[in-house]
Amino acid sequence: MKFQLTNKVYDVLKFLAQLALPAVAVLYAALAKIWGFPYAEEIPGTIAAIVLFLGTILQISSASYNKS
Repeated sequence: MKFQLTNKVYDVLKFLAQLALPAVAVLYAALAKIWGFPYAEEIPGTIAAIVLFLGTILQISSASYNKS
């Protein structure tokens, strides 16, 4: 199966997966503990699952691009 992303989509997803989403997850976990926000484990856990999914998509895309 051939799966490639455009450069712009790849760059945006890479930024989200490597920087933005992990930072949001850590921020929410910290603030939830300090301020008693709800779902202190569920929200960061969900974000971590999304980050893992995006990382997988990016790796598949990169491998596909390098083969061509």
